[in-house]
Amino acid sequence: MSDFKVIKSKEQYIDYTTKLIKLWENPTDKNEDDRELLEVLIETWERENSKHEDADPVELIKFLMDNHNLKREHMMEILEISKSTLSKILSYKKGLSKTVIRKLSEKFKISQEAFNRPYPIKSEANKGHQNEKMMNTTKNLQIA
Repeated sequence: MSDFKVIKSKEQYIDYTTKLIKLWENPTDKNEDDRELLEVLIETWERENSKHEDADPVELIKFLMDNHNLKREHMMEILEISKSTLSKILSYKKGLSKTVIRKLSEKFKISQEAFNRPYPIKSEANKGHQNEKMMNTTKNLQIA
C-alpha cells in the first residue's frame, strides 16, 4: 500500500513528479500501481492549479518542463527530436509537428488542441505576411 496522498502544495507536487519520473525510468509490475496513482494525483493537481488553457504552446511546454522537473535532454527523449529542433521550438523559430503534438498530448495527458493553436514564429519566410505574428508554421510564399 502506498503512502501517497492528495497533493496540497507545490513542494509536494515537485516531490511526486520526481518520484514518478524515477518510477518511469525503472518500470516494474511492483510499482505500476504507484505510477498510476501518482499520475492521477499529479494530473488532478495540474488541472486545479494551472492555467495552461490560455498559454501559447511553447509557454505550455516550458511550464510542463518546469513543473515536471524535466531538462531539455528529457524532452528530447520524450519527443524523439534533436537538441537543435527542441531549441528552435523553445525559441519560437520552429512550429510543432503533428507528431510532436501527439507525443506531448500523450505524455502529459493534455488535449492536442492545447498544443495546436496559433502562436508567433520568428521566421524570415513569415516576415511581412499579414498574419506573421499568428502563424505556427512557415509558409512557402511566392512573390508574383
